[in-house]
Amino acid sequence: MHNIRATVASEFEQVNELIVDQLHSDVDMVENIGHYIVDAGGKRLRPLLVLLSAAALGKCGPTHIKFAAVIEFIHTATLLHDDVVDISSLRRGRPTANAEFGNAPSVLVGDFLYTRAFQLMVQLADMDILRHMADTTNTIAEGEVLQLVRAGNAETTEQEYLDVITRKTAILFAAGCRGAAVLSGCDEARSQAMHDFGLNLGIAFQMIDDVLDYEGDPATMGKNVGDDLTEGKPTLPLIYTLANGTADEQALVRKAIVEKTAEDIDQVLAAVQRSGALAYTRAQAQHYHDLALANLEGLDASPARSALEAVTALSIDRDH
Repeated sequence: MHNIRATVASEFEQVNELIVDQLHSDVDMVENIGHYIVDAGGKRLRPLLVLLSAAALGKCGPTHIKFAAVIEFIHTATLLHDDVVDISSLRRGRPTANAEFGNAPSVLVGDFLYTRAFQLMVQLADMDILRHMADTTNTIAEGEVLQLVRAGNAETTEQEYLDVITRKTAILFAAGCRGAAVLSGCDEARSQAMHDFGLNLGIAFQMIDDVLDYEGDPATMGKNVGDDLTEGKPTLPLIYTLANGTADEQALVRKAIVEKTAEDIDQVLAAVQRSGALAYTRAQAQHYHDLALANLEGLDASPARSALEAVTALSIDRDH
């Protein structure tokens, strides 16, 4: 990631500075919680994709920097709300904001970040961007509700899983890459190709996240292995095991999902690994990785395009 960021190092630093500046509030708790989650680090992958897409399309300018901050604020708001809904206690190796400050303040500061993002978007004065981001944010909210509704449902299909991760995760990747193209003055065909690149990349990224929930190292990941199990989330490794495991393995996984419990986590991990679910999920992620690379074919060769290809490779070859 360090080498990838180096491609747009100056612009990336400007985004970080803008994020810190835009966290300012007369209400101390807003600023404290905002800084707490933003300062936790993370890959800043979504704003980085905006900058790299802009650079690959010609030039990364001030509007792209502002839009990259918009994307990060929306993502950060979803994290705050996610952790409250999921009753999560650990993210990026330290207590979540809701564990540190409480649920109500975390939800309200998430609202602040959403509205700050739209204040920044208004400054861009681009109705296409504003309309698309309004639709995107609405879709993300629907994805969150869908995930909540399907929690504990062991009958969830692979297509339903794909629908949730597309809405909840991939759509913001897509919006960032498409927005970069729109702000670069690209035509509809190129803007759509960048949208599709982000969407396919986001799907691959989330699928690997779901693999790591069953084979990752908690210290590296910064969260607890099996967290999704305690939330009853029927992710692809579990869905595959339910369809292809032995009768005992299916019963074990079904119980864990329906009862939203990780009490049999070791046996569930073993069942998921024996069934071939992790290899299957990785193969599906590879498929979307390949689609994402194909979406970049119309771009001229450049350091930024190479960096986008490197991000795509990293999305499926990582340990956190």
